[in-house]
Amino acid sequence: MPPSRNQCVLFPSGLRQRTTSAEFTVDVPVRFRDLDPMNHVNHAVYATYLESARGAYLEEVAGRSAEGAAFVLANLEISYERPITTGDDPTVALSVTRLGESSCTMAYEIRVGDDVAATAETTIVHVDPETQTSSPISDAIARRIGEYEGLELSV
Repeated sequence: MPPSRNQCVLFPSGLRQRTTSAEFTVDVPVRFRDLDPMNHVNHAVYATYLESARGAYLEEVAGRSAEGAAFVLANLEISYERPITTGDDPTVALSVTRLGESSCTMAYEIRVGDDVAATAETTIVHVDPETQTSSPISDAIARRIGEYEGLELSV
């Protein structure tokens, strides 16, 4: 079956080597309020680290402001590899692994130095703000993501 509009060639889940641009990363600070009584970042806070990276990606790569982005989170999966603690300087790396007509799958690594603290995957869906239903991702946004990721899009 041929890919639908804006469907890209699928890559294995997870981050991959880029051929066209630098890896997209965002440094996230560990705040006091992120910590549990054992000085570990609470598991739920990892999702906010992903959200920060996703917002920056949509703004910088896709050209959408965080306020103007019409995407909602449809799925979130996180695998915890090691705790993040006080004094750590985490970085979130992300990559788009699937770009569909109205949805996008992103793979993440939260890193502390050379260690992977967590891996994650999210699916976001583009929505029409008036109808609150899924709507196609614009060709301009799909093109920008495709170019950044080195994905071949079929229109």
